[in-house]
Amino acid sequence: MSSTTERSERAVACFMQGCNCAQAVSSVFARDAGVPEEVVLRAATGFGGGVGHTGGACGAVSGAVLALGLLLGSTGPEGKEAKDRTYALTQEFIARFVRTHGTISCTGLLDCDLSTDEGLARAREQGLAPTLCPRYVRDAVEILEEVLASVTSVPPTTR
Repeated sequence: MSSTTERSERAVACFMQGCNCAQAVSSVFARDAGVPEEVVLRAATGFGGGVGHTGGACGAVSGAVLALGLLLGSTGPEGKEAKDRTYALTQEFIARFVRTHGTISCTGLLDCDLSTDEGLARAREQGLAPTLCPRYVRDAVEILEEVLASVTSVPPTTR
């Protein structure tokens, strides 16, 4: 993933301006999903820090999964086909992210346990998020664009 896209650069800028990684990734797909960006930003808030600073799934990954659901997900019980397609694309996205980074775990990606006060303090002292997370945000957007390109035309947008 040597080349960057305009959308991934917007996501990194959003992250560097103070949004969490899930907000940064999902918000750049809001327009394509027909959802106000503010709604997506609000919905993604709890996914940062590996889901609420628990060190679980990386927020950039969670933001990509949220975007997949907004773009292609089902709207209820009758949407089995959309649900199945979203699950398959989520699995493909995760497999590609793991191939690139070895894990989707925030703790694993940062080599720091954000679920503890000590780990969170160390991450802040060492500036782990601003140092490491922009790459995860960028890659999540670019991988998601590749996955989406295989099923739909979701071109990079310009704001």
